[in-house]
Parts: sequence; structure tokens; C-alpha cells
Amino acid sequence: MNKTTISAKAQDITRKWYVIDAKDQVLGDVAVHAANLLRGKTKPIFTPHVDTGDYVVIINAKDVIVTGNKESQKTYVSVSGYIGSKRVRTIKEVRSKHPERIIEHAVKGMIPHNTLGRYIYKKLRVYPGAEHPHADMQPQPYTIA
Repeated sequence: MNKTTISAKAQDITRKWYVIDAKDQVLGDVAVHAANLLRGKTKPIFTPHVDTGDYVVIINAKDVIVTGNKESQKTYVSVSGYIGSKRVRTIKEVRSKHPERIIEHAVKGMIPHNTLGRYIYKKLRVYPGAEHPHADMQPQPYTIA
């Protein structure tokens, strides 16, 4: 009996495209499923130090739901480094201008914070409406149960 651990190689990986519809879905649920697909954790060939994940397209980002009082209480802070450059915004303010950034921020926090994570993050596409330009890739719909 062979008891060796199989480690995925770059040439062994086949990548698929998935579409997640965020309309009337909870932000955390959408982000968890997207992060798992991006990392490849749903595949039997998953290897932690290799990018085995798929491409993920999230549509209807403007219609994602946040629970509790997060719409007005949760804040996003950005600092450029210049004096007085600290900007604090609520989800309500971010949703009015760039609704896709809410999902992008949530997913980015769920993938590794290293070089591999930055490479994985580039496979995420988020759109505020129902249209996306990736129909040529024949993405499969992914439902969140």
C-alpha cells in the first residue's frame, strides 16, 4: 500500500469559471463560498501552497445583504500615509459609490495574506449589476444553499 501524499502541480490543475449571484444573499456567505472556490478548497487535489482554485464572477453586488446594524455601524478605514489622510466610511457610503468593493474587501480578508493570496485574489471579478463580460468563458452558476 502506497502512503504518499499527492502534491498538486501547475500542469495538473484545470480551472473552471463560476458565477455567484449575490442578490438577496448575506455578505459573509457569498464571501466564504467565493474564497473557497478561489483557493480550490472544494477540489480533492487541494494543496495549501499551490493555487488550485477557479475563477469566480460575482454579479448583483449592489443587492447583497448585511445583517444587524452593519449598514450604518461597520466602517472601512483607509490611510494613505499623509498627515490627515485617514478616511472612515460606512457600508452605506461605500454601497452608494462602489458596491463591488464591499464583497471584494470581505473576500480579500478570507484568503492568505501573502504572495499566493495576491495571485489568488486576481481571479475574482465583482460587478454591481447582473451583466458581466465573461460569457465567453462559459461560467457555471454556483448556488449558495
